[in-house]
Amino acid sequence: MITISLRPVGRYWGTISFASTLYLCPILDLLLAEIPAKLQAELRLGLQEALVNAAKHGNNLDPSKTVVVRFSLINDQYWWIISDQGSGFIPECVCDSDPIDYLPPDEAESGRGLSLLHQIFDQVEWNRKGTELRLCKQLENRPRLSLRR
Repeated sequence: MITISLRPVGRYWGTISFASTLYLCPILDLLLAEIPAKLQAELRLGLQEALVNAAKHGNNLDPSKTVVVRFSLINDQYWWIISDQGSGFIPECVCDSDPIDYLPPDEAESGRGLSLLHQIFDQVEWNRKGTELRLCKQLENRPRLSLRR
């Protein structure tokens, strides 16, 4: 079951909650509905990784547990806050690292998603318990060139 409360305009937050599943296409479609087309592919990849982590690693794909996504556009920044009902984890601090530094050895499967998140989003933060992930993508607001002389 999917529960939706859409009001992501200004300082309002929309909310989507769903039972832990890996069938994420309709959820991603809803989350990306208002995103500019040029950002959609990249953000779909990042959000899919974050939602898979919450459902699979956080909630162990337990259908009685939910994943909650709050989202908003605030001051030219898209925000997503993804929460799960798992026991949490402690992410390594990668604050001053080069993105390539969090890539695991080729034979490892875990850790690649964290690297993707840091490459796609401008801000990636977890709460202390490791059950809530905050993602931010800044819109490019470049000043327009004046055509007048």
